[in-house]
Amino acid sequence: MSDGDLDALRAQRMSQFGGGGGNDAEKQQAQQEQMRAQEEMKHSILSQVLDQQARARLNTLKVSKPDKAQMFENMVIRMAQMGQVRGKLDDAQFVSILESVNAQMPQSKSTVKYDRRRAAIDSDDDEDYGC
Repeated sequence: MSDGDLDALRAQRMSQFGGGGGNDAEKQQAQQEQMRAQEEMKHSILSQVLDQQARARLNTLKVSKPDKAQMFENMVIRMAQMGQVRGKLDDAQFVSILESVNAQMPQSKSTVKYDRRRAAIDSDDDEDYGC
């Protein structure tokens, strides 16, 4: 190996492992720029795949259940990249895909426990009118 090859290999390894006293601010800025580019790509794909009503429903879903909206977006993007989506998805297709996302998500069952002993300590029972 020549000195140039060794220098190139050393520079490649330094960039991979963050060595060489690299500037953290530059790395952080590069990560933010990469995240911004991914978000732009995601929004452009979704705008091409979803019609106006479906986009409105997705925005409503983002407000109420962001984790479910994230799963839905990822599923629709994967479907679009694999060529499974023909044209724009309308509201009915959105609902069917959302139902499949719901089936994949872990269900958390909420239960309401009613303690009857506390309900028995009611002041209305103290006064019996008409009995």
